[in-house]
Amino acid sequence: MASSSSTLLLPLGSSSGKRISANYQGISCAKVRGVLVRCSNSELTVKAARSRGYMDQFCLTKRRDMIGLLLGVSSLVIDSFEAEGAGLPPEEKPRLCDGSCEKELENIPMVTTESGLQYKDIKVGQGPSPPVGFQVAANYVAMVPSGQIFDSSLEKGQVYIFRVGSGQVIKGLDEGILSMKIGGKRRLYIPGSLAFPKGLNSAPGRPRVAPSSPVIFDVSLEYVPGLEIEEE
Repeated sequence: MASSSSTLLLPLGSSSGKRISANYQGISCAKVRGVLVRCSNSELTVKAARSRGYMDQFCLTKRRDMIGLLLGVSSLVIDSFEAEGAGLPPEEKPRLCDGSCEKELENIPMVTTESGLQYKDIKVGQGPSPPVGFQVAANYVAMVPSGQIFDSSLEKGQVYIFRVGSGQVIKGLDEGILSMKIGGKRRLYIPGSLAFPKGLNSAPGRPRVAPSSPVIFDVSLEYVPGLEIEEE
């Protein structure tokens, strides 16, 4: 088959345009200033060649979109972990008095001491009360009046050991434990005068205790080192 050559010169406003013509199996091609013209038989297909700078900008935009999407997803995941790392929900935090205990407390009579300390015995222990100056091992859950926990030995996973009646803890806690028995569990309603005179800055995510504000302590007297030996 005889091959016919056809060329198309596009006027681009200049007489110096380059024209490259090739005849191959009936197809003639011309390239004029970045415009590619293909002629095959009587059909013409014109494709504008994109500049390299435009392609780079397009790829950069796509790359930025993808990075933005990944950052958005990662921020959601991080926020989720941070929400969980800030502390367990109130109902899941370990407590000395659970929901059923709270209901029982409503029927337990309140005891008020001369100092203004009030308490309810959740469980009465056995044996003697710890003498002043003795070391005691106790668990506690400290709360503001709204019930939010600001400190807890249960969350730390170890009992708190101190010398009772020696001023190593706040006055209300000292007085409240001195009249408890080993194995006992008690809720202390401590007035501001027996709590934190200067207030207390709690850990992040925990309520702050204002100066001389009332607090609530659930305490359990686990053991008194040496007291059992003396009884023998």
